[in-house]
Amino acid sequence: MNKLKYLLPIRSIMFILIFVIGSLIVNKNISDISNWWSIVATIVNIITILLLILVSKKMNITYSELINYEKGKTKIKQVIIMSIIILVIGTLGMYLSGFICYGKFPYAAPMMIAPIPLILAILNFIILPLTVPFAEDGLYLGCGVNSFKNKYLAILVPAFFYALQHSFIPTLFDIKFIIYRFLSFLPLTIILCWYYHKHKNPVPIMIGHALIEIASVIMILMTSISPEIYQTMLNM
Repeated sequence: MNKLKYLLPIRSIMFILIFVIGSLIVNKNISDISNWWSIVATIVNIITILLLILVSKKMNITYSELINYEKGKTKIKQVIIMSIIILVIGTLGMYLSGFICYGKFPYAAPMMIAPIPLILAILNFIILPLTVPFAEDGLYLGCGVNSFKNKYLAILVPAFFYALQHSFIPTLFDIKFIIYRFLSFLPLTIILCWYYHKHKNPVPIMIGHALIEIASVIMILMTSISPEIYQTMLNM
């Protein structure tokens, strides 16, 4: 299990490679394809899930055992509380980070809700929220938190890489943007890793995580249906 911690940087590496190679293939600046972040995220999620299943098989355990899933352990109250925490801390973290880095409150990076081809927006409306919890929480909680014996390392190291991956979603070689994205998620990832370390129950986190992702894909779907909405938001 201790060797699994070396997988923690893998998603950051995949995001960088996909965006860099993608920009070369389509012969565009990397910033010009930033609106494709949700599609790239789904691709990386699927690769991550397959990797976690493969790693679990090699360890002679199931994916459920990797993340310490126990049927019947989760209560509705836990899911509601964790969903509220993820929504509130995630939103505040993003706005405060935007104020620190860009001097605006509230601030949200516009490319995160930029339109994409409608058919892809519809597909991703379903696929992204379903894959994110199994990929991200499986990696950073199952492979991360569970790989360290020291309490503080078990929380802080996975939380660091959990937040770091967001610095490259999308990948832009802009230090201010990278710091903005990292700081946006670090408070939340520390809380999630702390909660999981204490309770060893990933389900409330995974459900809350899926719900917050639904909010993102709804916005992308709206702007993809009507790009005028996106232009209006840019002008606000």
